[in-house]
Amino acid sequence: MSAPDLTAALERIPGWFWPADQRLFEWFLSNEDASGDVLEMGTYLGKSAVLIGGHVRRGETFTVCDLFEADAPDADNDAETTRSYSTLTRHRFEQNYLSVHDTLPEIVHGPTSIILDHVRAGTCRFVHVDASHLYTHVKGDVLAARTALGQGGVVAFDDYRSEHTPGVALAVWEAVAGLGLEPICVSSQKLYGMWGDPAPVQERLLEWLATRPDLWHTTDVLGERNLVRVNQRKKPKPAQPQSELDRLATELRRTTAELKKVTAESQHAVQALKKATKEVSVLGPVAHRAAGWLRRRATPTR
Repeated sequence: MSAPDLTAALERIPGWFWPADQRLFEWFLSNEDASGDVLEMGTYLGKSAVLIGGHVRRGETFTVCDLFEADAPDADNDAETTRSYSTLTRHRFEQNYLSVHDTLPEIVHGPTSIILDHVRAGTCRFVHVDASHLYTHVKGDVLAARTALGQGGVVAFDDYRSEHTPGVALAVWEAVAGLGLEPICVSSQKLYGMWGDPAPVQERLLEWLATRPDLWHTTDVLGERNLVRVNQRKKPKPAQPQSELDRLATELRRTTAELKKVTAESQHAVQALKKATKEVSVLGPVAHRAAGWLRRRATPTR
């Protein structure tokens, strides 16, 4: 499927998967230096899974794990899924995925706590974590991702900074502080990291970002770490043809600005004239007396 067709397909699928992250997923998944399977923990209606599925290579396995409409493992998780994902069903996910791809990925229909029963340790090159937002569950997903990833593999954590997901933020940054997770880059929604040296990956990423006019990026120094920040560059608003009313309004604004300028210049000239008049009124009598004195001096005495 061509890039425009895939973009159009993604737009038809409900979900939260912004263009900057779509481009970053494509870049990480296209890395020829990495090999292995691909895993998504938490898929909602398949928006990100559809993109990932387009980058699965021959001989690789793409595994998707989600509760869908199954019972949650605890009351807090059940309340979360009821509140936020009441419309999620496996059938809807499969419909969306098969609207783009011919075959489904391997589906684990259940909580992410069982994922390591289905994915072997050290076999994945890319893991996307977007399941529960509860700290206890995300902490388990962090550990599962670390186990599933092979050498050089990359993990993407969704909602690492949203105000409604503090449990994700705590679990992810806790992994950075104490579990050896090294951040590569962040977008407004996702943190991308790895267990290993991120510097070579960041160097290649920056080279690629320099060629992308649609993406904005910068690098922050966090102690001994460098962190690349990436976001979508805002598109300029297209110029709209002016109506007659808009044209007249523009002309009126221009005329008003010119009138203000002329008025300011006139006021300046009036002030200068007043100042000069005042000086003449003060100096006039003195000059008159000086002239009389000069005349008297010039008149010879008899």
